[in-house]
Amino acid sequence: MFPGIALSASLAAAGFALSCLPGLAHFGLSPLVYALVLGMLLSNWPRFGGWADAQAGLAFCARPVLRLGVVLFGLQLTLGQVFALGLPAIGLDLLVVCSVMFIGYAVGTRVLGLAPDVALLTCAGSAICGAAAVLATESTIRARPAATAMAVATVVLFGSAAMLLYPLLYPLSGLSEPQFGIYIGATVHEVAQVVAAGDAVGPGALANAVVVKLVRVMLLVPFLLIVGRCWAGRSSGAPGTLTVPWFAFGFVLMVVFNSYVVLPASLHGALTQAGQWALALAMAALGYQTRLGLLKALGWRPFALALMLFVMLALGGLLVVRLLLA
Repeated sequence: MFPGIALSASLAAAGFALSCLPGLAHFGLSPLVYALVLGMLLSNWPRFGGWADAQAGLAFCARPVLRLGVVLFGLQLTLGQVFALGLPAIGLDLLVVCSVMFIGYAVGTRVLGLAPDVALLTCAGSAICGAAAVLATESTIRARPAATAMAVATVVLFGSAAMLLYPLLYPLSGLSEPQFGIYIGATVHEVAQVVAAGDAVGPGALANAVVVKLVRVMLLVPFLLIVGRCWAGRSSGAPGTLTVPWFAFGFVLMVVFNSYVVLPASLHGALTQAGQWALALAMAALGYQTRLGLLKALGWRPFALALMLFVMLALGGLLVVRLLLA
């Protein structure tokens, strides 16, 4: 098991190092993305024939370590932040997540003819919290590594586009700075991308954007419960036995813990960083297990679905925010 863990850790460390380089830091990409790309590059390098002894460790990083990372991700949110938003903003998050999942999955599977796991992962990454949602969903449904990598690629592409375009849209939106922050948090893919876009608009936008985004992260828990039940019944066509993603409850427990227990800043920072490392290890392992030929076989349709969701979030989200908050 050790070779696979060591390989994932090395790729994750390289991902963190790349994300801190001056020339790359301003892109706002998380270490998870770099770890995935490095894993894919190494795995598909012709002179590197693969490492058979690494498979057990890679599987360990792609499952238990991933779930630990999702649990520790809960330390970034408190119940006070959720309640401070008020019902309109919470309702906005619910509307965004539900509409993107239902419409996106229907279009992806029925119109574009995508495999269910590809459509579901792509929608989850757009609707909830980017790569973290893709990984958590992958752990629940046990999707193919190629489907996971493709979903993460769409999150990176269109989340980065939103991060660059939203600050330009702000003067034309007719929203105040705090209201535009709610719009950012409700519609941009990744937490890091939300921070970058909110900071580019202003401190009022940044504060609201982060809180609204983290509430979207909270919706990951009921989403995983629903997906676990529905996915279990796909083969028979009847509601399946509930597949309980216990790590999702660990995520909620961490949110509650973070709300009522004040840890020393150094310990809280260390645990948060440990969660990021766990997710980076998982991303590196999934990247290493992905062959570029499998990605090519998925074709252009996942990107078409992600583009549709991006437009839906950007334009539909702006319209709903203006109706609810302006």
